[in-house]
Amino acid sequence: MAAMSLVQISGIPFPVPRVMIAGVCTVLHLCFGTVYAWSFFQVLLVRQLGWTFTDTAMAFGFAIFSLGVSAAWAGVQLPKLGPRRLAFLGSVMFSAGYLVAAFALSQNSLALFYLGYSVIGGIGLGMGYVTPVATVANWFPEHKGLATGIVMMGFGVGALLLSKLLAPVLLVYTDEDLTNVFMWLGVTFGVITIPASLLVVNPPREETTALEQAAPSLFTEEDDPHYVKNCVKSREFLVMWVIFFVNIVAGISVISFQSPLLQDIWKLTDPTIEPKVLASYGATLIAVSSVCNGVGRLLWGLLSDYIGRVRVFRILLATQMVVFGMLMTERDPWIFSILLCYVLLCFGGGFATIPSFISDVFGTKKMSSIYGFILTAWAIAGVLGPLYAGYLKDSYPNKVVIYCFLIGVLVLSIGFVFSMLLNNDRIRIYWSLTSPCQERRPRSRGFSDRFSADLVGVRHRTRANVARDILDVTRTTLAFSRATLARASR
Repeated sequence: MAAMSLVQISGIPFPVPRVMIAGVCTVLHLCFGTVYAWSFFQVLLVRQLGWTFTDTAMAFGFAIFSLGVSAAWAGVQLPKLGPRRLAFLGSVMFSAGYLVAAFALSQNSLALFYLGYSVIGGIGLGMGYVTPVATVANWFPEHKGLATGIVMMGFGVGALLLSKLLAPVLLVYTDEDLTNVFMWLGVTFGVITIPASLLVVNPPREETTALEQAAPSLFTEEDDPHYVKNCVKSREFLVMWVIFFVNIVAGISVISFQSPLLQDIWKLTDPTIEPKVLASYGATLIAVSSVCNGVGRLLWGLLSDYIGRVRVFRILLATQMVVFGMLMTERDPWIFSILLCYVLLCFGGGFATIPSFISDVFGTKKMSSIYGFILTAWAIAGVLGPLYAGYLKDSYPNKVVIYCFLIGVLVLSIGFVFSMLLNNDRIRIYWSLTSPCQERRPRSRGFSDRFSADLVGVRHRTRANVARDILDVTRTTLAFSRATLARASR
């Protein structure tokens, strides 16, 4: 393949290397991923404006909800509108969201802040999240996992950019005036993302043909108009949606409050610590955990290629149940921080694994549309996770750590139970010959037995085995929760 490709930008052909496209997509995700540094601003907003932690949690939750809904829409519309248009609109709305939020802060208007940061900015985030991932996959079909993993890692590491560079510098420059901080963030992101979005293009048609020939083709095209609808209504999609939702709820409840929670732990250790020192500790945790979020997107994604998607999700959910249980009673700030970082490592892993999981189950041709639908789990989890964490922070300030992570254990146990309904390393759905959602798959070396057999464990696993697994997990979780609460109350 040629090192340079001619792409049309404003009607003018420009030679663009595909590595440059990957770099631009990563930069966009790096900027959009700064949303995960939200907890950096929470204490400042509560202290300066008198808002509650529930108020600030809802701002973040609504932003993630808008992100998930718009990402679902963008995934379906991407083939029609094209990546450049969606990336440009997403960049403009993301930057405008910060500017509207800055005006809302000057007026101390929480409703206007929700409109700017959460709705306008969140919609921009959704468009900006889906487009770079799909675009870079088209440019690197022979290395999709690695290319998309690098881009998604940028989204995970975005919190590092904001918490340790942009926000601290702007707070010093503006003398902690949050109105000016948000205004300059909007300007900065606009200057970076809007020009970069103009380079987010698909490879030319002749280039696409050459790339597709270079990549292995496992599936034939499926043009049935009911394909996506029937896949989304399938039992397998529901199970995947629940598992994905649970992993997000667990992680996003930590992301939204990791800085305040760590500051509370430090206060228990040393009540004389100054607020600025506590804020620096919180910012450092956000930065380190964002790196874990990004690394997890590479690590777990690569691991799933070797041990299978289902096993990865079971490991993610089971290990987080143990970690959340430890977090309920852990009062050492350093160990507490390490455990939180592991949660973020698993959080990123879920996002890295689910696209490949969808391709394994439903095929590749309609992957972007089905992926968009499963991102609705992100939208709903983005509201519920921060909302219950914020409510507990306001209502039970002395017990917030115990209650927050106890709920996490219970939610994760539900996800683990659902993961038991899928029992294949490399799951492939077996569609009956009359199913309109059928894809005819040729035999592929190394998977001939899996393709030729009935490969869905859900339908052929006995109900007694599934019920036994569910009861075992439920009993273990309840016993663990009772023991932890008893130890915490002493």
